[in-house]
Amino acid sequence: MPVKPPRPRLPSLNALRAFEAAARLESFAKAADEIGVTAGAVTQQIRQLEATLGFAVFRRLPQGVALTEAAREALPRLTRGFDMLGQAVQALREAQPHRPLAIAALPCIAQLWLSPRLPALQAAFPDLQISISAMEEPPDPQRDPYDLSLFYRETAPASGGLQLAGDAILPVCAPALAAKLATSADLVAQTLLHDAVWRSDWARWLSFAVPGTKIDPSRGPAFSLYSLALDACLSGSGILMGRMSLVGPHLASGRLVAPFPQAMPTPDRLTLAAAMAAGAHPHRAEIMDWLAGSAD
Repeated sequence: MPVKPPRPRLPSLNALRAFEAAARLESFAKAADEIGVTAGAVTQQIRQLEATLGFAVFRRLPQGVALTEAAREALPRLTRGFDMLGQAVQALREAQPHRPLAIAALPCIAQLWLSPRLPALQAAFPDLQISISAMEEPPDPQRDPYDLSLFYRETAPASGGLQLAGDAILPVCAPALAAKLATSADLVAQTLLHDAVWRSDWARWLSFAVPGTKIDPSRGPAFSLYSLALDACLSGSGILMGRMSLVGPHLASGRLVAPFPQAMPTPDRLTLAAAMAAGAHPHRAEIMDWLAGSAD
């Protein structure tokens, strides 16, 4: 009877994964972020792969590295292979009868927009389990196992999504502090609060609303999380450049005041997007409609 030949022995899958990510992203540091290890660990895995293969997959240059020709030719097939592995694992997850609906969101959106809506969402779908992951960049719909994502985007993604109501930025502060602000010139004597990612928002708004001003838009503390900057603002520690989609409820309740009426529209809008992967959560479309309706 015919004997089926054994499969060839593969190098370490961790080493192959490190190589594929580093080659695709053209960066050891970005590969480390994607995989969740250090850049040094990626370097070690690639060295292990090269030792197993018996030849180099990267050329070491005075400034950085470059793929060898053989590695460049192999990369598309490796990428397809890991994508297929990811899809197979995702199919296993989706086979779970009552798996949670997985949502990825920018940290400030998860904390300030999504979290306040969760009690009503759970009341509307009492049997629904929800998993929320906060991350700085939108997930890769081909590789990351999420059903929905909530991020600021200038356009809706090709995979399908809903851009919610238009957004704008304007200064906001506690009512006691607003009483000291008669004109924009009074900002000179006040503390400006910044989100570290949106550090340029004060400069953008001042150019829009107070062109030619001498106010220094860079002074004042910056916070790594928008929610921390908002907490400082609510406590009366300074004036925050507020994003209406995040601070609207505080303005409506009176906990915050917008001392200057000039709201500057932003090009990016809160966007609710669906993952592209097959086998989506059975209630994904319903949850999308509910979340979109809650933004009205």
